[in-house]
Amino acid sequence: MLAIGFVVLTVAIIATEVARLFRPYKALTPAQLTALVNREDALVVDVSPATDFEKGHIAGSRNVQASAFGPEHKLLAAAKDKHVVIVCRTGQGSADQAGKLKKAGFAHVHWLDGGIAAWQQADLPLVKGRA
Repeated sequence: MLAIGFVVLTVAIIATEVARLFRPYKALTPAQLTALVNREDALVVDVSPATDFEKGHIAGSRNVQASAFGPEHKLLAAAKDKHVVIVCRTGQGSADQAGKLKKAGFAHVHWLDGGIAAWQQADLPLVKGRA
């Protein structure tokens, strides 16, 4: 039983990593995000709830509620050819939203792998309040 469980777990991990390699959008580390913003003036969109966003967000990021998020949102529609980075608290929700933008034809879509938690773990600062 234990061996079967180990095999199933191993296959699941491999499948997840292979799927990650073939995503149409790129995962970024906090350091890569910082470089992209500095080099390409990337738009950072935080899809966290407003209360979480106000508690702490990446400087310069803009908050778009998940319910209003989409390629037709005025902030996003104006950035279709720019580098757009989607961020959330954990990295899970932002990955889904990044996929939506890529399917809608956005050229350069990224997401912060690990979200704000990864940003904090890298000892990078957060800004409090509204953007």
